[in-house]
Amino acid sequence: MKHDPNAPRFRVRPPHNWINDPNGPFRWRDRYHLFYQHNPDAPLHANVHWGHASSPDLAHWEHHPIALTPTPGGPDEAGCWSGCVVDDDGVPTAVYTGVDRHHTGLGSICLARAVVPGDETLTDWKPLPTPVVAGPPADLDVVMFRDPFVFTDGGRRWALVGAGHADGTPSVLLYDCDDLADWRFAGVFLDGNDPVAAELFGDRPVGWECPQMYATTSGESVLVVSLWDGDPWTTGYLTGRLRPYHDGELRFEARTGGLLDHGRDFYAPAVLQEPDRALMWGWSWEAREQGDVDLAGWAGVLTAPREVDVHPDGTLHVVPPKQFELLRAAEPFVTAPGGRVPLPQSYDLAVTAHGPTTVSLLRSASGAEVTVRLDPDAGTVTLDRGDWPRTPADGSAPIVVRTPGSKLRMLVDGSLIELFVDDRATITERVYLRPDDVPELVVSGAATAVTGWELVPRTHD
Repeated sequence: MKHDPNAPRFRVRPPHNWINDPNGPFRWRDRYHLFYQHNPDAPLHANVHWGHASSPDLAHWEHHPIALTPTPGGPDEAGCWSGCVVDDDGVPTAVYTGVDRHHTGLGSICLARAVVPGDETLTDWKPLPTPVVAGPPADLDVVMFRDPFVFTDGGRRWALVGAGHADGTPSVLLYDCDDLADWRFAGVFLDGNDPVAAELFGDRPVGWECPQMYATTSGESVLVVSLWDGDPWTTGYLTGRLRPYHDGELRFEARTGGLLDHGRDFYAPAVLQEPDRALMWGWSWEAREQGDVDLAGWAGVLTAPREVDVHPDGTLHVVPPKQFELLRAAEPFVTAPGGRVPLPQSYDLAVTAHGPTTVSLLRSASGAEVTVRLDPDAGTVTLDRGDWPRTPADGSAPIVVRTPGSKLRMLVDGSLIELFVDDRATITERVYLRPDDVPELVVSGAATAVTGWELVPRTHD
């Protein structure tokens, strides 16, 4: 097979065809399992199954057979859409959106149970024939209903479901599902009329997809929502607290929030809550013509895992997990600023600056560059990739993030660029290498430290 310099090699993606939302990150028998939306037949969004990969360390991943397949004549016959995986009395259970051939935006909530004991790799799943929730409550005038996420509070199990209403209001619905086989609607958890959400996200989103929640080290909770405006748009988070409501129900009281990622190529993140941290993966879609996608034979990739928390002021705290360093080569390819350094296809680069600093990553035949500019004095970080156009209508204008920006971590894998600015912001973009482009590192300005490692495959188990 011809080498594809734009194909990520170290992130989770199937070898061929389509991937979108990460689903059901799950820890089972000391191994991480990650599922994802997958079309096994073509690099486009259709015929959605659940793909499956697992890892002992968050860095090295093994692909497994497809986990969930649409059932002819069943509630998921037109697709096994997004959801989560939970431990139900020792049985890993997928809680997911089923769409049938009459699908008009309203999914049903379906269950599939792993066949254990006997299959500790979670490769054998048995779907239940009947949904636990056939659709949204009839009196809410809901026109979008999907993406269940199960969490525990006060020793009781609850579920969030993404929704959009006929009047254009997005919301997250709450269900009591302490018994996974018996769900009870428990009200609107939060909607777009909330003053904090309205100020942060405006009235552009008409639905909140893929709701997720994680607990912070400070005792607060973070609600994550993917903002749908008729198409996937961007992702947001809200920091706040769970509050008791009448009859033991819960509501979310938002304090602050913001964008989860400032790039244009990050959506539908999924969260794994561990005892001492929360991990998050997102979907990065293709930002090029479908003809190029068809020629490549693959579409989409999941991001590197991210440890997420919040700072005392409620703003996002986000860093790559320590385990990601397992992918680094034994010796760095660059250890100081200065000069022109060829860049490998996949690398991990750290830059520290005490004043305005420009990091160039890619040079075109005309002399244009992909650059990241840190300006700690102005409190900004700017990604400029303007000479590398993107297909969607939102274009490729420079992205400016307001943050102190003295430390930058870049995780680059083929066309996927993930920037971590200090521990406060991320920018995810897809930049595609063209035949005459030169991947080359040039650091100018006030950088005090530059260290980069090539990402390399594991040489032994």
